Amino acid sequence: MMRFRPLALFLFIWAFSFGCRQAEVIPRISPEAEQLLLGNPSGATSDVRNFNNYLILKPQYALSYSRDRGTPNWVSWHVSRDWLGNAPRQDNFRSDPALPEGWYRVTASSYSGSGFDRGHNTPSADRTKSEEDNAATFLMTNMIPQAPRNNQDTWGNLEDYTRELVGQGQEVYVVMGSYGVGGTGSNGLARKIDEGHVTVPSRIWKVLVVLPEGENDLSRITAGTRVIAVNIPNTNAVRPDWTTYLTTVDAIEEATGYDLLHELSDDMEEALESQVDEGPAN
Repeated sequence: MMRFRPLALFLFIWAFSFGCRQAEVIPRISPEAEQLLLGNPSGATSDVRNFNNYLILKPQYALSYSRDRGTPNWVSWHVSRDWLGNAPRQDNFRSDPALPEGWYRVTASSYSGSGFDRGHNTPSADRTKSEEDNAATFLMTNMIPQAPRNNQDTWGNLEDYTRELVGQGQEVYVVMGSYGVGGTGSNGLARKIDEGHVTVPSRIWKVLVVLPEGENDLSRITAGTRVIAVNIPNTNAVRPDWTTYLTTVDAIEEATGYDLLHELSDDMEEALESQVDEGPAN
């Protein structure tokens, strides 16, 4: 039988209660609360019968997956200092075990020889707090066939700019997706790859909602909040300057049928979704 001396017992109780208070100070936020703060754009669910709008929630991001296209419809995530660190790029592209049993699973080699990059939706560099977080971005459910110049230049520049904003004291809620059929990579036009299992999108879009660092983020969004929306052709002929492709959230919603900021009030949605961003300040 264990016996505690009075001082030892006091120290044990103090340490235990302090640890409990520490746990209470930093509550764990659910993936749905953080990664889907602005809403579920397509009403995706985790019902396996919903095979072209299947919801997958991960700590690092949330997505709607299309079994028939072999790609995500959209992916949603939050970028803040809390997600950035020094973890190295894992480069461990692999199938996602979260897909339902019996579904075709895109593999690390499915894009080989296609002329398209394995284009991240949630970027590797947005998840560098831990190796586990970074590795999550290399699941193939987070990839689309992306024209190399689109991915490495235009899209890469926008991803870099997002993290620049975070470095300046902002936090950013991002949702990205793709639609249409047929893109032009380094081997020319293609509609499908991987023996027809993966659809090549014709357009790739992204919406960023930018806030100063803080708490209760949804309540801090106002009619003056900065919203950046782009819609870019999936071709190698794109310009590296992503501001060339600025558009409105309304235009993306019209093209996709999604409701991208539906957790906001109707008035707030109307104000924010109709604006075209002016691009980075000179």
